[in-house]
Amino acid sequence: MTSFSKNSISARASEPATPYILPPLPYAENALEPVISAKTIGVHYGKHHKTYVDNLNKLIAGTEYAGLSLEDIIAGTSGRPENAAIFNNAAQIWNHTFYWNSMKPQGGGEPPAALKKKIEASFDSVDACKNELSAAAVSQFGSGWAWLVLDGEKIKVIKTSNADTPLTMNFKPLLTVDVWEHAYYLDCQNRRADYVNAVLDKLINWDFALRNV
Repeated sequence: MTSFSKNSISARASEPATPYILPPLPYAENALEPVISAKTIGVHYGKHHKTYVDNLNKLIAGTEYAGLSLEDIIAGTSGRPENAAIFNNAAQIWNHTFYWNSMKPQGGGEPPAALKKKIEASFDSVDACKNELSAAAVSQFGSGWAWLVLDGEKIKVIKTSNADTPLTMNFKPLLTVDVWEHAYYLDCQNRRADYVNAVLDKLINWDFALRNV
Protein backbone atom coordinates (compact mmCIF):
# COMPACT_ATOMS: atom_id res chain seq x y z
CA MET A 1 0.00 0.00 0.00
CA THR A 2 1.35 3.40 -0.90
CA SER A 3 2.51 5.49 2.02
CA PHE A 4 0.44 8.39 0.71
CA SER A 5 -2.81 6.60 1.44
CA LYS A 6 -2.91 6.59 5.22
CA ASN A 7 -3.07 10.30 5.95
CA SER A 8 -4.02 12.08 2.73
CA ILE A 9 -6.27 9.73 0.79
CA SER A 10 -8.59 8.51 3.50
CA ALA A 11 -9.91 12.02 4.15
CA ARG A 12 -11.49 11.20 7.47
CA ALA A 13 -12.30 13.64 10.19
CA SER A 14 -10.45 13.04 13.44
CA GLU A 15 -12.88 10.51 14.94
CA PRO A 16 -12.89 7.04 13.31
CA ALA A 17 -16.69 6.76 13.10
CA THR A 18 -17.28 10.21 11.59
CA PRO A 19 -18.21 10.54 7.91
CA TYR A 20 -15.71 10.92 5.14
CA ILE A 21 -14.95 14.48 4.12
CA LEU A 22 -13.82 15.87 0.79
CA PRO A 23 -10.01 16.12 0.97
CA PRO A 24 -8.68 19.64 0.28
CA LEU A 25 -7.00 20.28 -3.04
CA PRO A 26 -3.21 20.64 -2.74
CA TYR A 27 -3.38 23.94 -4.68
CA ALA A 28 -5.85 26.66 -5.67
CA GLU A 29 -8.51 25.83 -8.26
CA ASN A 30 -6.82 28.09 -10.83
CA ALA A 31 -3.28 26.87 -10.12
CA LEU A 32 -3.13 24.43 -13.04
CA GLU A 33 -4.14 26.96 -15.68
CA PRO A 34 -3.83 27.18 -18.62
CA VAL A 35 -3.62 23.37 -18.91
CA ILE A 36 -6.63 22.70 -16.67
CA SER A 37 -8.98 25.60 -16.09
CA ALA A 38 -10.44 26.68 -12.78
CA LYS A 39 -13.86 25.94 -14.27
CA THR A 40 -12.89 22.32 -14.92
CA ILE A 41 -11.39 21.94 -11.43
CA GLY A 42 -14.49 23.50 -9.90
CA VAL A 43 -16.79 21.01 -11.59
CA HIS A 44 -14.48 17.99 -11.36
CA TYR A 45 -13.44 18.47 -7.73
CA GLY A 46 -16.37 20.45 -6.34
CA LYS A 47 -19.12 18.36 -7.91
CA HIS A 48 -17.87 14.95 -9.15
CA HIS A 49 -15.35 14.22 -6.38
CA LYS A 50 -17.70 15.60 -3.73
CA THR A 51 -20.54 13.43 -5.02
CA TYR A 52 -18.45 10.29 -4.51
CA VAL A 53 -17.82 11.34 -0.91
CA ASP A 54 -21.50 12.09 -0.27
CA ASN A 55 -22.59 8.81 -1.89
CA LEU A 56 -20.13 6.73 0.11
CA ASN A 57 -21.27 8.22 3.40
CA LYS A 58 -24.87 7.30 2.58
CA LEU A 59 -23.98 3.81 1.36
CA ILE A 60 -21.90 2.72 4.36
CA ALA A 61 -23.97 4.28 7.13
CA GLY A 62 -24.88 1.51 9.57
CA THR A 63 -22.91 -1.16 7.69
CA GLU A 64 -19.78 -3.15 8.51
CA TYR A 65 -17.81 -0.65 6.42
CA ALA A 66 -18.61 2.39 8.55
CA GLY A 67 -15.46 3.59 10.28
CA LEU A 68 -13.05 1.72 7.99
CA SER A 69 -10.32 3.35 5.92
CA LEU A 70 -10.89 3.80 2.21
CA GLU A 71 -8.24 1.18 1.55
CA ASP A 72 -10.03 -1.36 3.74
CA ILE A 73 -13.37 -0.58 2.11
CA ILE A 74 -11.84 -1.00 -1.36
CA ALA A 75 -10.22 -4.29 -0.39
CA GLY A 76 -13.38 -5.57 1.28
CA THR A 77 -15.74 -4.78 -1.59
CA SER A 78 -13.56 -5.46 -4.64
CA GLY A 79 -14.97 -8.24 -6.81
CA ARG A 80 -18.25 -8.40 -4.87
CA PRO A 81 -21.14 -7.43 -7.16
CA GLU A 82 -23.48 -6.86 -4.24
CA ASN A 83 -21.11 -4.15 -2.98
CA ALA A 84 -20.30 -2.60 -6.35
CA ALA A 85 -21.74 0.81 -5.47
CA ILE A 86 -19.68 1.03 -2.29
CA PHE A 87 -16.53 -0.06 -4.11
CA ASN A 88 -17.05 2.38 -6.97
CA ASN A 89 -17.54 5.39 -4.75
CA ALA A 90 -14.72 4.52 -2.33
CA ALA A 91 -12.30 3.81 -5.16
CA GLN A 92 -13.24 7.01 -6.96
CA ILE A 93 -12.55 9.06 -3.84
CA TRP A 94 -9.15 7.41 -3.54
CA ASN A 95 -8.33 7.65 -7.25
CA HIS A 96 -9.31 11.31 -7.48
CA THR A 97 -7.33 12.36 -4.42
CA PHE A 98 -4.32 10.53 -5.84
CA TYR A 99 -4.85 12.28 -9.19
CA TRP A 100 -4.90 15.77 -7.69
CA ASN A 101 -1.61 15.04 -5.97
CA SER A 102 -0.14 13.60 -9.17
CA MET A 103 -0.05 17.14 -10.55
CA LYS A 104 1.39 20.43 -9.41
CA PRO A 105 1.78 23.95 -10.81
CA GLN A 106 4.97 24.21 -12.87
CA GLY A 107 5.29 20.44 -12.89
CA GLY A 108 6.71 18.24 -15.61
CA GLY A 109 10.37 18.44 -16.53
CA GLU A 110 12.94 15.96 -15.29
CA PRO A 111 12.19 13.59 -12.41
CA PRO A 112 14.40 13.69 -9.32
CA ALA A 113 17.62 11.74 -9.80
CA ALA A 114 16.58 8.74 -7.69
CA LEU A 115 13.31 8.35 -9.57
CA LYS A 116 14.94 8.98 -12.94
CA LYS A 117 17.35 6.13 -12.29
CA LYS A 118 14.46 3.74 -11.56
CA ILE A 119 12.53 4.91 -14.61
CA GLU A 120 15.53 4.43 -16.88
CA ALA A 121 16.08 0.95 -15.50
CA SER A 122 12.52 0.04 -16.49
CA PHE A 123 11.94 2.06 -19.68
CA ASP A 124 15.44 3.01 -20.92
CA SER A 125 14.52 6.71 -20.80
CA VAL A 126 12.11 9.17 -19.19
CA ASP A 127 10.71 10.00 -22.63
CA ALA A 128 9.96 6.32 -23.26
CA CYS A 129 8.13 6.16 -19.92
CA LYS A 130 6.08 9.27 -20.71
CA ASN A 131 5.28 7.98 -24.19
CA GLU A 132 3.99 4.69 -22.80
CA LEU A 133 1.95 6.46 -20.12
CA SER A 134 0.50 8.80 -22.74
CA ALA A 135 -0.37 5.91 -25.04
CA ALA A 136 -2.14 4.10 -22.21
CA ALA A 137 -4.14 7.20 -21.28
CA VAL A 138 -5.12 8.06 -24.84
CA SER A 139 -6.04 4.48 -25.79
CA GLN A 140 -8.13 3.72 -22.70
CA PHE A 141 -11.57 2.94 -24.12
CA GLY A 142 -14.20 4.98 -22.36
CA SER A 143 -13.72 6.20 -18.80
CA GLY A 144 -10.73 5.22 -16.73
CA TRP A 145 -7.20 5.93 -15.58
CA ALA A 146 -3.60 5.53 -16.70
CA TRP A 147 -1.13 4.72 -13.94
CA LEU A 148 2.57 4.61 -13.29
CA VAL A 149 3.01 1.79 -10.78
CA LEU A 150 5.73 -0.14 -9.01
CA ASP A 151 5.61 -3.89 -9.58
CA GLY A 152 8.27 -5.28 -7.28
CA GLU A 153 11.38 -3.35 -8.30
CA LYS A 154 10.12 -2.53 -11.80
CA ILE A 155 8.17 0.58 -12.75
CA LYS A 156 5.45 -0.09 -15.31
CA VAL A 157 2.40 1.50 -16.93
CA ILE A 158 -1.10 0.10 -16.56
CA LYS A 159 -4.58 1.39 -17.30
CA THR A 160 -7.83 0.72 -15.47
CA SER A 161 -11.47 1.18 -16.42
CA ASN A 162 -14.07 3.19 -14.55
CA ALA A 163 -13.31 3.08 -10.79
CA ASP A 164 -10.79 0.23 -10.88
CA THR A 165 -7.55 0.90 -9.03
CA PRO A 166 -4.08 -0.64 -8.73
CA LEU A 167 -4.76 -1.12 -5.01
CA THR A 168 -6.63 -4.33 -5.89
CA MET A 169 -3.88 -5.61 -8.21
CA ASN A 170 -0.86 -5.82 -5.89
CA PHE A 171 0.75 -2.81 -7.58
CA LYS A 172 2.03 0.27 -5.78
CA PRO A 173 0.66 3.38 -7.53
CA LEU A 174 3.11 6.22 -8.17
CA LEU A 175 1.15 8.59 -10.44
CA THR A 176 -2.14 8.66 -12.30
CA VAL A 177 -3.83 10.52 -15.16
CA ASP A 178 -7.63 10.71 -15.10
CA VAL A 179 -9.18 10.14 -18.53
CA TRP A 180 -12.83 10.29 -17.56
CA GLU A 181 -14.30 12.93 -19.88
CA HIS A 182 -15.15 15.26 -17.00
CA ALA A 183 -11.39 15.66 -16.42
CA TYR A 184 -10.82 17.45 -19.72
CA TYR A 185 -13.96 18.00 -21.81
CA LEU A 186 -14.67 21.59 -20.80
CA ASP A 187 -11.13 22.56 -21.84
CA CYS A 188 -10.26 20.16 -24.67
CA GLN A 189 -13.57 18.70 -25.83
CA ASN A 190 -12.71 15.40 -27.57
CA ARG A 191 -8.97 16.12 -27.80
CA ARG A 192 -7.94 13.71 -25.07
CA ALA A 193 -4.38 13.45 -26.38
CA ASP A 194 -3.88 17.21 -26.04
CA TYR A 195 -4.96 17.08 -22.40
CA VAL A 196 -2.86 14.01 -21.57
CA ASN A 197 0.33 15.30 -23.16
CA ALA A 198 -0.05 18.73 -21.56
CA VAL A 199 -0.47 17.13 -18.13
CA LEU A 200 2.64 14.99 -18.65
CA ASP A 201 4.73 17.86 -20.02
CA LYS A 202 3.62 20.69 -17.73
CA LEU A 203 1.90 19.40 -14.60
CA ILE A 204 3.06 15.91 -13.66
CA ASN A 205 4.38 15.78 -10.10
CA TRP A 206 7.52 13.64 -10.17
CA ASP A 207 8.27 14.53 -6.54
CA PHE A 208 4.99 12.92 -5.51
CA ALA A 209 5.86 9.80 -7.50
CA LEU A 210 9.23 9.56 -5.76
CA ARG A 211 7.56 9.77 -2.35
CA ASN A 212 5.42 6.77 -3.30
CA VAL A 213 8.31 4.55 -4.42
